[in-house]
Amino acid sequence: MAIRILSVDDEQDMEMLILQLFRKQIRDKKYEFVFANNGIEALEKLEEVGDVSLILSDINMPGMDGLTFLAKINEKQNPLLKSIMVSAYGDMDNIRTAMNRGAFDFVTKPVNFEDLEITISKTVEHIEMLTSLEKGREQLIAIQNDLSVAKEIQLSMLPKTVPANIGKAGIDLHAFLQPAKVVGGDLYDYFMMDEDRLFFMIGDVSDKGIPAALFMAITKAIFKSQFSNRNGDSLVQKVKIVNEFLCEDNSMFMFVTAFICILNTKTGVVEYVDAGHEPPIIQRADGTTELVKKQEGMALCFDPEYEYESRFLTLNAGDKFVLYTDGVTDANNLSGVRYGLHHLQDFFTTGEGSTQKSAKDMNEVTLSSLVEFIGPATQFDDITMLSLRVMNGE
Repeated sequence: MAIRILSVDDEQDMEMLILQLFRKQIRDKKYEFVFANNGIEALEKLEEVGDVSLILSDINMPGMDGLTFLAKINEKQNPLLKSIMVSAYGDMDNIRTAMNRGAFDFVTKPVNFEDLEITISKTVEHIEMLTSLEKGREQLIAIQNDLSVAKEIQLSMLPKTVPANIGKAGIDLHAFLQPAKVVGGDLYDYFMMDEDRLFFMIGDVSDKGIPAALFMAITKAIFKSQFSNRNGDSLVQKVKIVNEFLCEDNSMFMFVTAFICILNTKTGVVEYVDAGHEPPIIQRADGTTELVKKQEGMALCFDPEYEYESRFLTLNAGDKFVLYTDGVTDANNLSGVRYGLHHLQDFFTTGEGSTQKSAKDMNEVTLSSLVEFIGPATQFDDITMLSLRVMNGE
């Protein structure tokens, strides 16, 4: 697309000279010239033709001089519109005034047309650079807007409130996700499968940002579909189906660690599958804590034929169960010190986490502890927790 240049000069031969000097650029559609005889006419031309990028204007003209015209141009507040002013040799007062009013450059009369060609070329390069930067800025704003929408969509997929039937079943539950970027790859879910069985899980996609967020959405949807389906499949069978589906067409070679549970709210028995995830922490009613023993289960998406095994544990009245992603234990401060699993377990054994009554309070004090630990360092991974407390019999 040609750069449109408005030439403003009361000397009639200036138009002919410019058309002759830039005939090649005009023929190649690099430049397109529009002409006006004074400032008043130039303002009309600006409104008439539009898309003018460069103005070449004489200073001394009848009707409206170049300095007044330049002031009018500044009122448009168009950072991509640049002006080159033309004045008599030695007329430094007017040239200085023009530069102070925002002129990009100047040439003097009698015009050296080689110098004029270089000056216009240099100004055009500057305009093209600014245009490119402006397009980049607009694209960045559009991307940021899209990411904000994506964040809202992603977070809307996660449960915001705990359904009343979970509380009626005697379970106090709370979960949160704090992404390291605008969007992230952590996920969690919970819902009553029937009157006595609570499904809950936490997961972590291997990547970060948009790819992880997309894979997280797929993973969350598949888990929801499988565990909402009352087809009689066991926990292990459902996890196997999820794994097989995620392994299909996994061209990005992403994977998901997950800890998937079904709690019988009548008996307190938790059946779980450990798909390569962080070991949950159990805080017993007497204040002691223990880690769920790792079973070396494989992360999802590695092997569609992998045979998962389920394990069992029992939660009694007053016991708390804490699931988390590695964004908690791998959090680093500016010194490079890692928060670590031992720190987390100690926090629930003798620290502030040991005195909290509700699942929500446990999560909130843990997040506060992490924020304080990380300090001014950058959070490089998503932080997600799901905590529950057994209220039956308390």
